[in-house]
Amino acid sequence: MEIILFVERSMLREVEDRLLKDDLVSRANIISRDSHPFREGGFYIRVLGSDEQCIRAKELVHDMAEEVVGKEREDVLKAIKEEDEKMLSGFSGIFK
Repeated sequence: MEIILFVERSMLREVEDRLLKDDLVSRANIISRDSHPFREGGFYIRVLGSDEQCIRAKELVHDMAEEVVGKEREDVLKAIKEEDEKMLSGFSGIFK
């Protein structure tokens, strides 16, 4: 399962602390990215893990973050994956 959360800039550290201090959620793949150009003033947090980890992540930060859905979610996921692919292609030159 994969969820995207939007967090206001001022709440980022607190949200990350809650997610990373939880024994279950901290074992998921958690990354944060600046929300520009999709939204101003915040960050997206992607949680990639089991259904249980993602549900728990939403419960932990429900009062500080909103789940991103629909077209915005798809656009954000596409941008994150493109960025990851670019980064990985750069590493491939190191091992040739």
